[in-house]
Amino acid sequence: MANTETADNAEPTRRDFIYIATGGVAAVGAALTIWPFIDQMNPDAAALALAQVEVDVSALEPGMSLTVKWRGKPVFIRNRTAKEIEEAEAVDVDSLPDGLARNANLAADAPASDANRGADGREAWLVQIGICTHLGCVPLGQQGAYGGYFCPCHGSVYDTAGRIRQGPAPENLHIPVYSFVTETKLRIG
Repeated sequence: MANTETADNAEPTRRDFIYIATGGVAAVGAALTIWPFIDQMNPDAAALALAQVEVDVSALEPGMSLTVKWRGKPVFIRNRTAKEIEEAEAVDVDSLPDGLARNANLAADAPASDANRGADGREAWLVQIGICTHLGCVPLGQQGAYGGYFCPCHGSVYDTAGRIRQGPAPENLHIPVYSFVTETKLRIG
């Protein structure tokens, strides 16, 4: 008697099983090979731990500064005096070398060349990343011709609001994203 079965209703063969098993093993192997490359793009635990930093600023009297580390960078926190704020507001911002903030990702509460660069309602507090925008040196505080910051590497001079006034630096000191959690606690990041 002849076999009358058609290809449509044929039973799976051992060869079909081998094809399916080989494809499954290849897919799992490819996923296991690619996973380390994908996983290495995620930030490590140390970077995630530094994503936000809370700082108690209750001990900073007017005229005092504090440097903290955030994402591996120094951040200058300064409680400015009324005189420093007056001097910053008296400067014609159109005469400054840096224009408005070019990096909207870093600018938190103030454009780069505004009169004060402090947060609304807390103008005395100045929070900025303490890295010179020329070649990445760390400027010295309360130094230079304007009483702000002086970069000893190539002579960039920033005023009390962290705005570039002299030297090769192309931009003002950057302002990180920050907020006041309480009256005396500041969160950066």
